[in-house]
Amino acid sequence: MDNGLTNDEYDALGQIAKGQKTARLSACVARNAKRLSGLKLAAYGKDGSLSLTEKGQQTLFIKNCIDGLRAVATDPHAPLDSTVVTFLRKKAHIDVDAGGGFALTERGRETLADIDAQK
Repeated sequence: MDNGLTNDEYDALGQIAKGQKTARLSACVARNAKRLSGLKLAAYGKDGSLSLTEKGQQTLFIKNCIDGLRAVATDPHAPLDSTVVTFLRKKAHIDVDAGGGFALTERGRETLADIDAQK
């Protein structure tokens, strides 16, 4: 699912997901809109607004899960989105530790190692 997106493009996806507050796109979104729509991660509506496609939502969610795994690896009490926690616990990548934080499971450590090996 790696589209070779840059951090700037991921930021633009996040801003699109939050929705536009004004009719004008932010500089980050405007810079990356053409590529994101070309990759079918974002789509223009009939009114000219930009929104995430299902593929865009999945890509952003996967990035949030990977970032969550990395955060837990460095800080067991790192704040995580509830949907990310639910997904990572369901897939047995993290577990609740005795101190009330999270701990990576063996499967979570293997997943992070695989992701880092692909870079």
